[in-house]
Amino acid sequence: MEERIVDVLKTVYDPEIPVNIFDLGMIYRIDVKDDQTVELDMTFTAPNCPAADYILEDVRTKVESVEGVHGANVNLVFEPAWDQSMMTEEARIELGFD
Repeated sequence: MEERIVDVLKTVYDPEIPVNIFDLGMIYRIDVKDDQTVELDMTFTAPNCPAADYILEDVRTKVESVEGVHGANVNLVFEPAWDQSMMTEEARIELGFD
């Protein structure tokens, strides 16, 4: 199930960045509970992200659409602070950091 959750997270984008939030390293934790609910910890590239509400709702809706998931709780965290080293190699190349 976690693999399917990652697949749907790769369809969520910050409108200002052309790389999905998973490859950006914004997802810190995915925990599938015994009752098939999902706890996610995620962050933003900047604490004052203007699209925060939209992105959080998109994450929750898409995770809840995964077959077998009975609910999702998305926790917004800022520790540790996000930095460019959290991105996948593909994201770094796409954004011109490598």
